[in-house]
Amino acid sequence: MATSTEDTVALLARVPTFEALGPEELSRVAEVAVPRRYEPGRVIFREGDASDTCYVLKNGHVRVIREHADGRTITLANFGPGDIFGELAMFEDERRSATIETLDDVEAIAILGSDMRRLMREHPDIAVKLVVSLGRRLRAANERIASQSFQTVQSRVANVVTQLVKEAQDEGAGERDVLVSATQADIAKLAGSSRESASRFLAVLERAGVIEQGRGKLTVHDPSALERYVY
Repeated sequence: MATSTEDTVALLARVPTFEALGPEELSRVAEVAVPRRYEPGRVIFREGDASDTCYVLKNGHVRVIREHADGRTITLANFGPGDIFGELAMFEDERRSATIETLDDVEAIAILGSDMRRLMREHPDIAVKLVVSLGRRLRAANERIASQSFQTVQSRVANVVTQLVKEAQDEGAGERDVLVSATQADIAKLAGSSRESASRFLAVLERAGVIEQGRGKLTVHDPSALERYVY
């Protein structure tokens, strides 16, 4: 899988973590990035592994999961093209806080934490800009968590479906009749609800003509209608 420096710079420029970097700084990061490819169902790293590399997705999707002591798993998020994960490896060699598993064929670039730390020592402006960008992401995540804590199950499920629609549209889907690849269990985990509760609300959306469910997927006919269920 050959990836030119120009392609890597263009990919990095789409990532919010690197949005404050200029063309020359992005080129320096691109020079230490290594292309990677993974098959569906592959674990890229596990919770508790050494944290030495961050990744940016070029194509494909992954899910972030955590495991309870009783064996249950919770899906924390799904990532697609242009998303970054494992980014704290750029700053420290801590253990991974979650497991990353591929959902389909994945192409990514990998950046060793040691290479990024060397770049930041040699070019302190890169370090400052990355810290500012990560601070913004952390603040946005905190606001999202605070908002979800006051939402009903229906509102959280509607939010999850809305986010999945936006991700599909970012990859070229239209304004209506958006196909989303996700099971009821996937949506329930992302919404932090039981599968039964999520299933009941998805049935409500289907009866209202907002969505149509299929095996492992759903079609969102009218994405704007989901806003009525978010409060």
